[in-house]
Amino acid sequence: MPLPFPRLLATMPFLLAAACTSMPLPPAAPAALQPPADQRATEVLNARGVQIYECTASAGGGHAWSFKAPEADLTDAHGRTLGTHFAGPTWQAADGSRLTGKLRARDPGPDPQAIPWLLLDATPGGAPGRFSTVRSIQRLQTVGGLAPATPCDAAHVGEQARVPYRAVYVLFASAY
Repeated sequence: MPLPFPRLLATMPFLLAAACTSMPLPPAAPAALQPPADQRATEVLNARGVQIYECTASAGGGHAWSFKAPEADLTDAHGRTLGTHFAGPTWQAADGSRLTGKLRARDPGPDPQAIPWLLLDATPGGAPGRFSTVRSIQRLQTVGGLAPATPCDAAHVGEQARVPYRAVYVLFASAY
């Protein structure tokens, strides 16, 4: 009876190709949005949802749209839902692991009609799992999400606007 080893060797190129393509390549980011050198990209997530703004009165007597929170679904390259993004800012995986982000750097990005690109420091929390080792988050390739152009005045104080947006979030963990 022949050993299965030759069959395994014959499938190695396919196994290596599958392993190398399990994570899409992260999009390019400006130098100011690079994470620390000891971190490597571990996951690329697509976000689709809304940026929520509220019309508020400012101390000087004027009014402005104030950012309240994001609300988005996080998916992989195949469209499978992996988690959600919400106030905090927080990213939560389906397994209960969670990240809270703190702004480190900002770049306007190439589209003046879209929210800026960001680099955030990440603090893991929640259950152990998918997001437990993440230390930095990039927000890139944004589309939409800017504060509304509609009036915000005394007659509209307290009203909320839900502005559609899309983004790519790249998660980074320590390489060592």
